[in-house]
Amino acid sequence: MWRAPLPMRSYAKRRRHLMDLMGDDGIAIVPAAPERIRSRDTHYPYRPDSDLWYLSGYAEPRAVLVLIPGRSHGESVLFCRERDLEREAWDGPRSGPEGAVSDFGFDDAYPIDDIDDILPGMLEGRSRVHYHLGRDTDFDLQLLSWLNRVKRQLHMQTGSPQEFLELGHLLDEMRLLKGADEIKLMQRAADISVEAHTAAMRLAKPGIHEYELHAALEHVFRKHDAWAAYSPIVGAGANACVLHYVANSAKSKAGDLVLIDAGAEYRGYAADISRTFPVTGRFTAPQRALHDVVLSAQAEARACVRPGRAWADIHSRAVEVLCEGLLSLGLLKGTLKRQVAEETYKRFYPHKTGHWLGLDVHDVGDYQLDGESRILEPGMVLTIEPGLYIRPDDTQVDPKWRGIGIRIEDDVLVTREGNRVLTDALARSADDIEALMSA
Repeated sequence: MWRAPLPMRSYAKRRRHLMDLMGDDGIAIVPAAPERIRSRDTHYPYRPDSDLWYLSGYAEPRAVLVLIPGRSHGESVLFCRERDLEREAWDGPRSGPEGAVSDFGFDDAYPIDDIDDILPGMLEGRSRVHYHLGRDTDFDLQLLSWLNRVKRQLHMQTGSPQEFLELGHLLDEMRLLKGADEIKLMQRAADISVEAHTAAMRLAKPGIHEYELHAALEHVFRKHDAWAAYSPIVGAGANACVLHYVANSAKSKAGDLVLIDAGAEYRGYAADISRTFPVTGRFTAPQRALHDVVLSAQAEARACVRPGRAWADIHSRAVEVLCEGLLSLGLLKGTLKRQVAEETYKRFYPHKTGHWLGLDVHDVGDYQLDGESRILEPGMVLTIEPGLYIRPDDTQVDPKWRGIGIRIEDDVLVTREGNRVLTDALARSADDIEALMSA
């Protein structure tokens, strides 16, 4: 069972802030994530919905949070499973409606089986429903049936909701700016991830399988009561050129680079790190040359992370440095201006340079506002992850470059003064990686 990492007053404060943004004629409905069948009668490990977790610290399935600003009988209401000692003997303890109020600080709570009878009445007198329409089709239909029932009962009079608003318009903006308590949790996730990557680097040797390195990562995660925030990528040799490679089944050989993209999730907050290292512990000259280009691009992109800079500046600067390096190595030809304008670099660098990070690996938050690139603010956390990937079948390049895939990724917090790299403790340069692997 997940444990809420923050005091209940912190979640109550978030709910209060969201309701202030909604106004007294709005209502917010946040269902729990559904349980997922893995195969027949076995389930995937349950992971709470990020929005519900952010607003409550409540992690049980079959629950619905309803926020009703100004409601005299309680503004924060949870529908949840009742206590059931027989089922709890099989599946673990439940809070029940009583525990939801006493332990989690909700104003009121009801059994989830009574939601059809109770929630429609809560919709009366509300003009706007804040909800993630389209995320859960089954719940969408249930909510629409409640709305239709209210409208029929009121004979289309005023007093029934007339408008759906995407909950993310308000809640995503709240989640994008992390508070000090969240940053501590994200630093913990980053520290665990650094330890896991270090363990994998030290374990590496020619002939090791990708899944053995994967296991080393997972061992460190679980040792610290964390989970993998996403399916780790462990690609040896040419597999490093597959951006979302997750088979992790191949055997490495001398001369291979290994690209690991993996991060821990701690108390719901994710880390996301990529490093590329030689399985022998020593880079070849071509490998080091490309690694140095990516390293320079990452350093320049990180320098763009500071308050007042545009989000788009990060990618633009990384692209410029990567193109300069590719031109100097003969992998691109012509002028820098032309390569950037014509995007010829996408042959070797097809993805963007980062994303928001938080309760989700690709966290919520707009990258543009009113058609303009978002301006960075203190409290935002993002990844910086340039890379170069030379496909093994690319006959237009010298054979020495073929099959080399490199990505370097760190987690960066925007601070008042500039930035702080949460994952800075992990070896990043070729020299530091070699020193770590030889220690």
